[in-house]
Amino acid sequence: MTDLRLLQAGASELGVVLTDEQLASFSLYIRELLKWNQRANLTAIVDPDQIQTKHFLDSLTCLLAFPVPGSSPGRSGSSAGVSGELTERLNKGAGISCIDVGSGAGFPGVPLKICLPRMRLTLVESVGKRGAFLLHLVRLLKLEETRVLTVRAEDLARDPSEREQYDVAVARALSRLAVVAELCLPFCRVGGRVIAPKKGELAQEIEEGRAAVRAMGGEYGEIVPVRLSMLEDGRALVVMHKASHTPAQYPRRAGIPAKRPLLAAAVAGVSRGGR
Repeated sequence: MTDLRLLQAGASELGVVLTDEQLASFSLYIRELLKWNQRANLTAIVDPDQIQTKHFLDSLTCLLAFPVPGSSPGRSGSSAGVSGELTERLNKGAGISCIDVGSGAGFPGVPLKICLPRMRLTLVESVGKRGAFLLHLVRLLKLEETRVLTVRAEDLARDPSEREQYDVAVARALSRLAVVAELCLPFCRVGGRVIAPKKGELAQEIEEGRAAVRAMGGEYGEIVPVRLSMLEDGRALVVMHKASHTPAQYPRRAGIPAKRPLLAAAVAGVSRGGR
């Protein structure tokens, strides 16, 4: 089994104690990722130590903004509390429902699932080779209540059985926040949230994404700083809360959100009927 002391130490800083079974899953994950990467171009990071920190641990930082029942706004580990409906469902034993948009090689969704085995997870990846790897990984790790959908997020979000059905949407290294908002917020139920790991100077990106967040029925929540000894590079979690239903015209057709992000002027154009 791969030496996972770096992952263990980083997870411990987050307050997560990994079991032997979970460590075995992460070790298998590394093995399969490197094996498939030779033909599927899944990641540029191929050093096992860096996979532990820059992929696994970075994914697990999303837990800092995950909803926790009975919490209050601003508490560590629950950036803005939870809706009453979600609290009731969790207390009755239901799992959180999460969708990972643009999952790639499974980040952050699969590491989160390994640590939250009762979570219901949907991995969305439009590239066929990556989708095939995710299917293989889900079966190999025996991840229950986990689906892999090889489809564009813009198309999936128009499916009534998927639209506004999730407590949490996560998106790592997907795009700028204006695009993340359009691709992710339509999946969230009212009271749900988007968690977007980011790093670097965020002020301008947050401001330029504000119009898109509002257009999707959302609002910005906290910017949760990531302060871990192995990830001291200005990482943070940008949280968006779903305050009202997403208008029917969103998201726009496949490819358009990335090509024409919904900045303030673009939102005004769409509201007048432009697509």
